[in-house]
Amino acid sequence: MLALTRKKGEALVIGNDIELTVLDIKGDQVRIGIAAPREVPVYRKEVYLQIQESNKEASNVESLDALKNLLG
Repeated sequence: MLALTRKKGEALVIGNDIELTVLDIKGDQVRIGIAAPREVPVYRKEVYLQIQESNKEASNVESLDALKNLLG
């Protein structure tokens, strides 16, 4: 993991087209602005993990077998 120090108003760039900017710092909270192309999905990590878990459950072999039985 790369750890960088940034002050309010400072930014960093990921690749050629994603920019993260520190918008505000209040106590232990940091507001971050993200500028990225529309085709790049941006999620909070807890939401991303929920999506991954849902996808894993949906692709479960038992679920596919049940769907095949339903469709005949």
